[in-house]
Amino acid sequence: MLPAYISIEQYERNMARLDANRSRAQSMGAVRDGPALLAGLVACGRCGSKMTVRYQRGRAGKLHPVYVCSRAKSDYAASQCQQLAGSCVDAHVTGLLLAAVAPAALEVSLAAAGQVQAQREQVDRIWRQRLERAELAAGRARRQYQLAEPENRLVVRQLEQDWEAALAERQRLGEEYDRFTAARPRTVTAAEHEQIRALAADLPAVWDAPTTTDADRKQLIRHLVEQVRITVAGASEKVEVEVTWAGGHRTRAQVTRPVACLTQLSCYPQLAARARELAGSGCTTAQIAECLNAEGFRPPKRSPVFTPNAVTDLLRALGIQRSRTPARRNRPALARHEWWLRDLAEHLGMSEVTLDAWTRRGWATGYLHPQARLRVVRAGPAEVERLRALHHVPRGQHNRRPWLSNQAASMNTGREGTHDNADEPRL
Repeated sequence: MLPAYISIEQYERNMARLDANRSRAQSMGAVRDGPALLAGLVACGRCGSKMTVRYQRGRAGKLHPVYVCSRAKSDYAASQCQQLAGSCVDAHVTGLLLAAVAPAALEVSLAAAGQVQAQREQVDRIWRQRLERAELAAGRARRQYQLAEPENRLVVRQLEQDWEAALAERQRLGEEYDRFTAARPRTVTAAEHEQIRALAADLPAVWDAPTTTDADRKQLIRHLVEQVRITVAGASEKVEVEVTWAGGHRTRAQVTRPVACLTQLSCYPQLAARARELAGSGCTTAQIAECLNAEGFRPPKRSPVFTPNAVTDLLRALGIQRSRTPARRNRPALARHEWWLRDLAEHLGMSEVTLDAWTRRGWATGYLHPQARLRVVRAGPAEVERLRALHHVPRGQHNRRPWLSNQAASMNTGREGTHDNADEPRL
């Protein structure tokens, strides 16, 4: 039998790492390059299952992580347990992590300085070994030349060339070593010490630096965090987050997630009452937005504050009609069956943003008016009814429509192919 080339301890560590890298419900899985920092660490606070990661592509192709608990749905065809946008949880855990390692900034800087010092000493040792080998090669070539018989002129001439080549190589390596030590000294200078201390003191800058990859951030989080348990309060924006640190300490907090609509907000009754009060007092949409932001109200989606347009959508959802500005009367006349986008949205009882998105996707026909610089939608009576019916389609049904259309097309193609084959004469 051959002797083992690794110890039993190293073998056990390798097997434990392979087991942890497997993509299973009981393991964290290998670190990947996606932007979800808590992939493999998130657990559902309702059923206890491991939550998976899905990505949604936003503007400019940016990926937004979504943590989903779909174990019951995939195993038992039950309803999906819960899901939420991952950016809010990632930001919360990142803040806790940076706050936890901040007291160790000095130790981190000293360790980094020691690591740099050790790396430079290792590189310097490699250079000195190369110089030693070159010196040995030159000495060997010298001894071979001196031991050769003068009568063997051809041999002596070859040995002389080898000696000169060895001397030239030794001189070249010596000059490169001098240039290397001048550019990067073996010891860390005082200025480099200060730079390392500054980076250690400003850990958020190091965390957000372009040179720090998502894989590096995930690896650091996994060294300090064992599990992150998430519980969404119903369908609201409130999320209970429990972080289990390495060693067993637990940290509990509540974060706010983006939701799809206003009615999902836990403070929606207070928000609606306050918006009605401000609108009844004659405040403009800008003034209402300023008051709502000052009182701590926040919109449902990723926008951090209320804007006048968001207030307009809120008032429309509450059934509050605002007086239009006189500038609307100065707009150019439109052709038959043409609507200003705002007018058609009010007629359909839907958001202007949604109707504008439909025109951009091609679900409705529209164009940008060259004079008023406002969007115009072409919609006759039949088209208006179609848009109204489309607006009343349940949420999420739009994503199923292309899939259902493709399924129906494939089934029709299969039936047509079978029918054609049946009509062919048999030979």
